[in-house]
Amino acid sequence: MKIINGFYDKKFKTEWKNYIFQSICATVAIFIVMLFLSLHQAVIVASLGATAFVVFATPSSVVAKARNVLGGYVVGILTGAVFTLIPHDGFFMTAIIYSLAVGLSIFIMVLTDTEHPPASGVTLGVVIQGFSLKVSLATLASIVILVLIHRVFRRYLKDLV
Repeated sequence: MKIINGFYDKKFKTEWKNYIFQSICATVAIFIVMLFLSLHQAVIVASLGATAFVVFATPSSVVAKARNVLGGYVVGILTGAVFTLIPHDGFFMTAIIYSLAVGLSIFIMVLTDTEHPPASGVTLGVVIQGFSLKVSLATLASIVILVLIHRVFRRYLKDLV
């Protein structure tokens, strides 16, 4: 069966082993993450999925570096935790609080040079669900696992995009 020209990345022909290996790394990492977190933390789990993409599809990008991944998640969790302390009733106030939390997390990440886009999703997850030390530690443990897998296999990883 002939694949339509342009339907797939042309690098696949020569780097297919990396495509498979790096996708397996992401799969294993997310499986481990799912052992720590449940679907009740869907926004956080989705953010970790996005981080797995960044770390394993663009391993040499700035946002895939350990400093950015770890720092971004710490900023995201802490910013979300602070905004859970602000009382808010009604749809409009809730929308304002959630938006401000994400905006401030972005500002702090840029200010501290720890930019990691998926970590803003964690901010949103924390402010929506409320702060939980258990979930925060599980999230950070998950991020450490992703960073360690990235670090161990970095010499075998190539940018796929």
